[in-house]
Amino acid sequence: MSVKDEVLHMLEANKGRYFSGATLAKELNVSRNSIWKAIKSLENEGYKILAATNKGYCLEQSNDILSKHSVGEFLKYNLDIHVYDTISSTNTVLKEMAEDGAKEGTVLVASEQTLGRGRMGRKFVSPAGTGIYFSILLRPDIPASDSLFLTTSAAVAVAKAIEDVSDKKAKIKWVNDVFVDNKKVCGILTEATFNMETGKLNYAIVGIGINVCFPEGGFPEEIDKVATAIFDKESDSINKRSKLLAHVLNYFMGFYNSFESKSYLKEYIDRSILLGKNITVIDKDGNKPAQAISIDDECHLLVRFEDGTEKLLSSGEVSIKLD
Repeated sequence: MSVKDEVLHMLEANKGRYFSGATLAKELNVSRNSIWKAIKSLENEGYKILAATNKGYCLEQSNDILSKHSVGEFLKYNLDIHVYDTISSTNTVLKEMAEDGAKEGTVLVASEQTLGRGRMGRKFVSPAGTGIYFSILLRPDIPASDSLFLTTSAAVAVAKAIEDVSDKKAKIKWVNDVFVDNKKVCGILTEATFNMETGKLNYAIVGIGINVCFPEGGFPEEIDKVATAIFDKESDSINKRSKLLAHVLNYFMGFYNSFESKSYLKEYIDRSILLGKNITVIDKDGNKPAQAISIDDECHLLVRFEDGTEKLLSSGEVSIKLD
């Protein structure tokens, strides 16, 4: 662990308490100059550190910083995490890394995306400092047809993590959106390449974007009525986003490591916001009113159209009007 990480760990473990440079230097067995450099480095990363004459240094309570160290404090799995203040798209950059041989378990995390992408080629709004946007590289030995389970298990992981860190109740809109208070709080985009001869995946990238708090001035007009955030304002807790991220990764990797058991499937179905509701099926033939009937063991959605015919959806898009 670097001096910077050790200083951060000590300040985080003693929130609200001041430590003099001499005390930190003695505890960590380094020079006072090394402590000063570590403090400056942490401040450059965005940590709010109080400095008072004759008292020393103290970490403010209003620190919600995404960092490898802060995520690692809550993480159960050995993942290769890379954290960026801003990035074009975590999925796009991680795909390039995957093509260059990056290992399974590589995770890219950003506080902002300038070219965030959602399903159907849509833009995913990813403003700075208000959400977490991350992608996970996987190299599973599964057929391409099973990639849907990566998306659906990720949705359950997000829903459970949201409930861990807040008083919100999370629901899932088939196939890849997580809702709180009847509005979208998270989107998931899974992209993969597969071997044409074997029909199996070469690798998959699961991209997840979560609105943690509302952007200053609110969401853009085009999504303002359908999007929401977990918290009303910027969190005043230290590393709330890091804790949320770690919980998502912990749940997801737990599901992934027992992939064949589909242990999350019942919860995915139980959390559905669609079942029994009137919906609109959106496909190349246009929009068709239907009712969502059930979700099967393959995570396919059974719908019944107004003429009584039924169809099992394995992909595509549906919409629902919620109060």
